[in-house]
Parts: sequence; C-alpha cells; structure tokens
Amino acid sequence: MHVDLLTLYLIIIGTLLASAGLTFWEHRTHPSRSGALRRLAAGFATLAAGCTLALFRADVPGAWGAPLSNLVILSGYLLVLNGVASLSGRRYRTASVALLAVMALIWLVAGAGGQDLVWKYVSAFPIALVSGATAWTLWRCDSLQAFKTRYIAVAVAALHALVYVGRAFLLPGWVAAYGPSAQLLASNVTMYEGVLYSVILPMALIKLVREETLSRLVQESQTDYLTRLGNRRWFFERGARAIDGAAARGQVAVLAFDLDQFKAINDRHGHQAGDQVLKAFAQIVRDAMGPKAILARIGGEEFAALLVGEDAGRAQALGESVARRFAEMIAHPVQGIGIRATVSIGLAHFAGDAPPLADALARADQALYRAKALGGNRLEPAMPLEASAAD
Repeated sequence: MHVDLLTLYLIIIGTLLASAGLTFWEHRTHPSRSGALRRLAAGFATLAAGCTLALFRADVPGAWGAPLSNLVILSGYLLVLNGVASLSGRRYRTASVALLAVMALIWLVAGAGGQDLVWKYVSAFPIALVSGATAWTLWRCDSLQAFKTRYIAVAVAALHALVYVGRAFLLPGWVAAYGPSAQLLASNVTMYEGVLYSVILPMALIKLVREETLSRLVQESQTDYLTRLGNRRWFFERGARAIDGAAARGQVAVLAFDLDQFKAINDRHGHQAGDQVLKAFAQIVRDAMGPKAILARIGGEEFAALLVGEDAGRAQALGESVARRFAEMIAHPVQGIGIRATVSIGLAHFAGDAPPLADALARADQALYRAKALGGNRLEPAMPLEASAAD
C-alpha cells in the first residue's frame, strides 16, 4: 500500500507530539532525570513544529519557509541531543548554537536561487551529524551501560544518521544518474524511516529512564540507608550465590563484626555521634576488605563480610587490619568529640566446600562471642568443627 508524503508528514507530526507529551509526563515520576526528560520533550515538540512548518514552507512569504522550517527541525534534533547528553551530565550548548549559526549562514549565502539545493542535500548533513552524536553519546553513557534497551536507542539514532548521510552525499549522484524518480524514492524512504525514529527513539529513551529508576529502587531496597553497605537480605542473597558459584570452590571466609560497648557510645555522646561511628566503621571495613568483598550491615551495630578465593586466604590479616584501624579512630574525633570505639570480630574460614551461608555466619558468630568474652577489640577464629562439637 502506497502512502503519500503528506500522510507520512502528518503521521510523523502526530507521533512526535504524542512522544513529546509522554516524555514530558514521565519527568514528574523521575525527579533525578526531570531535566533530561523535559529537554527531550521539548526536542520532540520542536521537531513536530519544524515538520509542520515544512508542510507549509511554500506559503511563507519572502522565501523564508524552507530556511525557517529547516532551522526549527535542526533545533529539535539539537534539543534531543542535549537531552540525551544530560543523562550523563554533558552539555553541548556552545556547539549547538554554533551549528545553528553555520546553517543559518549557509541558507543566507545560498539565497533564493540555491534554496532547493540546500533543502534537498546540504541540510541533511547537520541532521546526520547531530543524530550520530546522539547515538555516540548514548553509547558512552556510563549510567545506562547495564540496560539492553540502550542498544535499541543507539541503533535507531545511528540508522537515522546513516539515512541523512546518504541524502547528503549519495543522493545527488543518484538523482544525476536516475532522474527525479530517485529523489522521490529517497523522500519516501526518509519519511518512512522518520516515522520509525519518531516512535521508537522516544519510547526507547522513556524505557531506559524507567529501567534506571527501577534499578535504583531495587538497589536502595538492598542497601543500608546509613552506611551504604548492603543490608541483611542482600547479604544472604548475594552471599549464597557467591558460595554456590565457581569462584567459591576454593577458600571461603565469613567475618562477623560487632562494635564494642556501642550502647554506651549512644548514651554518652548521642545517637547522631553513634551514627557517625557506624559510618566511619563502614568506610574502614570497605577500604580494608577491598572491592570484591561482600559487605553488609546485618543489625544495629553488627556487620558481616564474605570473602572468596585469594581474599579469603588473607581474611585474618584483613580482619585484624579493620580492628586496628577502627581502634585508632579516637585519634580522628567524630564531630570534634574523641570517641573510643573498638570492634570484636569472629572469623570462620573454609578451605574446601563451604556450608550454607547461614551456617558459616553462625560459626563466625560463635567466634565473635568468644572475642567479646575475652575483652573485645580483637579477632578470634572459629574453632574446628570437632573441637566445637566437643564443647
């Protein structure tokens, strides 16, 4: 079924306006991406306005119809680029203004006699350039690397760039070789692809923002709000997978931490100071254990760590380093207050097959209680199973 160019224009205008409305609506439910979504909505609406002007460009007096509609369309693409760029904290304001100025100068130099040439071929190049930059910016966006929808958005923007590269550099030769029919075919291809762009790119970008928000909510549900370590549920879910995984077929170590006399710290210095102590300990254990450790706050002043592989072999040295660094915290007062804070640590180490995480943590807890009974501020390894059973 053949669809004429007017119908395709109307479809593109309608889908762009719908995309603008949906994108703007989304900004209310994604506060962290509100600015980016508003820019994208403005970009799609501006593209719709530019396409509308293009429909009636012949009716604009003074031969300003084609230059005006093209510059509005280019502005829409630049707003989309800047909306995408703001997802990764980037801005292309100066480059955008410069590109618009260059294109305006080209229209001015071309004059009325050269407008047809500029409209059909030259004006396609900056659109290709901006669409390519949009695809590249999306590809480089670190915060969206984990989401597969990004590939769809990148592909749509890149295809759009390729279509306009063809209009700028290949179409003039085809028209010279095959006549006006090549121009008509190119216009139809451009419009059909434009419909896809106006539908798929906005929907892909909205889905990306939704996926990012959902991922952030899931992460928050698994994170302790004060220390930014994992919470108890996350520790057992992630730890169970680590123990069952290939990396855990060697050594496994579980450490249980409990801050000594923490209630006395809260009673003497207040809960705000106590919170600072907890945050300081979390930072110390994070720095000491390294990025591969699975760390969590599993209770008020109780923490746990799971180490696998080579790190598990160094678990005792790492735990003792945590105890030593934390005991030295009095030399760096919290909020100007010298707070004496120490930690007791229990260590359960497994050289072969490790038990379920709950059992491994229970053994580390037994060692922790012994460290407490011996006065705290120390690390105690768990006794062998035979000795534990005998007791």
